[in-house]
Amino acid sequence: MLQLNFIRENKEEVITRLAIKNLEARQSIEQILEMDLNRRKVQNELDSLLNEANILAKQIGELMKSGKKAEAEDLKNKSTALKESAKKLEDVLKGNEDELAKTLVLLPNIPNKTVPKGKTPQENETIYSYGELPNLPIDALPHWDLISKYDLIDFELGVKLTGAGFPVYKNKGARLQRALINFFLDRATANGYMEIQPPILVNEASGFGTGQLPDKEGQMYHVGVDNLYLIPTAEVPVTNMYRDVILKTSQLPLKNCAYTPCFRREAGAWGAHVRGLNRLHQFDKVEIVQIAHPDKSYEILEEMREYVSGILKDLELPFRVLKLCGGDMSFASALTYDLEVYSGAQKRWLEVSSVSNFETFQSNRLKLRFKDGDGKPQLAHTLNGSALALPRIVAALLENNQNENGIRIPAVLVPYTGFDYIS
Repeated sequence: MLQLNFIRENKEEVITRLAIKNLEARQSIEQILEMDLNRRKVQNELDSLLNEANILAKQIGELMKSGKKAEAEDLKNKSTALKESAKKLEDVLKGNEDELAKTLVLLPNIPNKTVPKGKTPQENETIYSYGELPNLPIDALPHWDLISKYDLIDFELGVKLTGAGFPVYKNKGARLQRALINFFLDRATANGYMEIQPPILVNEASGFGTGQLPDKEGQMYHVGVDNLYLIPTAEVPVTNMYRDVILKTSQLPLKNCAYTPCFRREAGAWGAHVRGLNRLHQFDKVEIVQIAHPDKSYEILEEMREYVSGILKDLELPFRVLKLCGGDMSFASALTYDLEVYSGAQKRWLEVSSVSNFETFQSNRLKLRFKDGDGKPQLAHTLNGSALALPRIVAALLENNQNENGIRIPAVLVPYTGFDYIS
């Protein structure tokens, strides 16, 4: 959530930068500022009444002590009238604050000044590419056929048990999943991330804190009886561990990683381009999260991007890094890098990671702060990244490494899988 004082002091800048996300925000910003002005007027009136009531209370006490009960009763009547007026103003103020908050949370985060303009993914900037694209034979199979050929994943059984988008992993397919999860977690902890095993159900406050609610409730699975949500990413519970927390500067940056299954309804996102593992309702992912000092967060963002790139290099996958344009960014992000691997048999790029800096957008909602050198609480910056999401990694590994002997497993994974070929 944007800070109200920042909007108040930087109105035109906020409008200009939100335009990079293709949002015409002038009317909303004007409305927010008008609501804020009305709120402050009511607050000033209320403060004045309460101050007057306090003065009367002291005067009443002095009159009672001096035996002037009649005069004290007159002031009591006046004090009662003031309190009634104050109560009405408190109700008005509460209504103003609620309406202002409802309007404010609908504004997305403003993008960083380096974010390119654009409306579609085709306008994202490719800032780095690595590796040679695989040169597969003409009869190379896409991963959904390889999965069937080597009996790795059963999509039909998943439909029987749950529905489309809930695959059942088995045999070496299940072992490859477990190997990737352990490899990603081991790599993260070796790089200073503390491993967390969080709940996969969260409450509304957690969904609000990281910006999923009220923006993405249609994409989340909701357990109505208990009013809980299945997490779309470990970012939600891990970042919310620090909700309503004031940290010490010496604790920053805080680095956490977590493996969880993730759940996304992906309403309206189905079609021929999302066959097999390309898009699922349930999938596994290892997430990295950092809580950072504002002066260091963009340096840390670059470090996180390099970290994810290093994992992809070790997996021997060709990949590219994109800086997302304004129109392709998430609601809460200030700057996002997407990392995409090349899928040899499909001949297309597949997103496997997003690494984002949210600046103070999440921490303002979370009330996540740290004490600066003067002991004054300041909002921290939050960052996260997929490191990595498994389904499309598996798709690319299977497709790119197929040969006449089967499917070669990258050397870095062999100690985790216990096999170097799927055949």
